[in-house]
Amino acid sequence: MAENTNTNEARACAKFVRVAPRKARLVVDQIRNQPVDKALELLQFNNRAAAVPVAKVLRSAVANAQNNHGIRGDLYVKLAYVDEGPTIKRFRPRAKGSASRINKRTSHITVVVAPRKEA
Repeated sequence: MAENTNTNEARACAKFVRVAPRKARLVVDQIRNQPVDKALELLQFNNRAAAVPVAKVLRSAVANAQNNHGIRGDLYVKLAYVDEGPTIKRFRPRAKGSASRINKRTSHITVVVAPRKEA
């Protein structure tokens, strides 16, 4: 993806998070295009384990908007996506001396916040 050139938006990224991308996408899909306060509320009461790192990234994006870009006021989640990170491979013993592979998947979670445009 191209580097963020728009000054009216701030982004945050968490890499190598030990949660499967498929499971994290279910959480990220719920907060996309939501106001930040509503998105944080949705994540707070979400039972999925991926909600904790996604909330952390969202709070970081808001802090980046305020401290690095000087953006105040109504922020909303402009972009939120999960990319697949490297898979950690482990082996589990099985019957008759064989082994089966266990894939421990990782995610790269990215959240972009921007001020709401008044139309």
